[in-house]
Amino acid sequence: MKQRRIIIAVAALAAVVLAWLWLRPQATTAGNAPAPVAVDVATVQQADVPVYLEGLGTVQAFYTVTVSARVDGQVEKIGFTEGQDVKTGALLAQIDPRPFQAALGVAVATRDKDRAALANAHLDLQRYELLAPEDLASKQTVDTQKALIAQLTAQLKSDAAAIDNARTQLDYTSIRSPIDGRTGIRQVDPGNNVHAADSAGIVVVTQIEPISVIFSLPEEAFARLSAALQRGPVPAVALSRDGREQLDEGTVALIDNQIDQTTGTLRVKATLPNRQRTLWPGEFVNMRVLAQVQRQVLTIPASAIERGPDGLFTYRVQADSSVAVAPITTGATSNDVVVVESGLKAGERVVASNQYRLQPGARIRANSARAASGPGSRTPAGAP
Repeated sequence: MKQRRIIIAVAALAAVVLAWLWLRPQATTAGNAPAPVAVDVATVQQADVPVYLEGLGTVQAFYTVTVSARVDGQVEKIGFTEGQDVKTGALLAQIDPRPFQAALGVAVATRDKDRAALANAHLDLQRYELLAPEDLASKQTVDTQKALIAQLTAQLKSDAAAIDNARTQLDYTSIRSPIDGRTGIRQVDPGNNVHAADSAGIVVVTQIEPISVIFSLPEEAFARLSAALQRGPVPAVALSRDGREQLDEGTVALIDNQIDQTTGTLRVKATLPNRQRTLWPGEFVNMRVLAQVQRQVLTIPASAIERGPDGLFTYRVQADSSVAVAPITTGATSNDVVVVESGLKAGERVVASNQYRLQPGARIRANSARAASGPGSRTPAGAP
């Protein structure tokens, strides 16, 4: 019995050893298989993608006027408050008008004197013409009187011009705003003498509703922007320096008539309504111009694109959850969305994260499946 139990124990031990040896290769093989890589997956979609041109710009007043005196005199009063909004024709300053009122009075009196002389000359001519047939007045006397009337008539025209000039000089003593705008810092105080030759002026008035922005674009953008202007109004958006806040939206007014050869850039002017006065003359802003909208093009997220020795590629997700390298050609980029010109088809899936852990044939586990639409999937307002 003891020998029998020993034989049974040895047989059982041998069976355990054989089972362990048979299962070990399978466990080792399963343990060596790499685990699927967790990645974000995006779907290739067709969408409308806006194509923007961006540049740094400087805000400028739509109109800027240095209001100066046009006649010499003493400033009696200032008719505005610094920083005040004024309308066209609003009184800004008053120069002492008395010398100019006197000059106007002299011009009017001279005209009246010459008018009376002309009336008397007409009466004398009538008398000479009555006496001439009886040889009581010579022909020379009649001709001389006609010449005198012509001289006095011309003098009256000169007097009228002198009156207009004196009245104009008197009007210049009331200095008024030529535009709707906002006044700046006052340059002259009441009681000071001003002269027409002064260059500093009395105040600067700037129109800031609407307002202009001058910005630069690379010369390569000329053809695209010029074509957009030919199609119609081109939307232009002013952004804060960090690009996070939209300050105002308007349209492109014009492209400058020459390209700066030293920098290879062209200057563009945009006009914005600035009703909220978020833009101020002299401010630096980022400008974004909608040059074109590409209709129903293939798009993927920018994060799905990789660069290799042979160019751009992305990892395409296969039906068995493995990945394959897909060389692609890209076009415009807008809001982290890239246009794919070749290499992918609509509905295919691509890897959008953790590409550094992948290689061709690697298996993945999708965290999410998101479309590559983003902001470009809808047509912006005013798009051509």
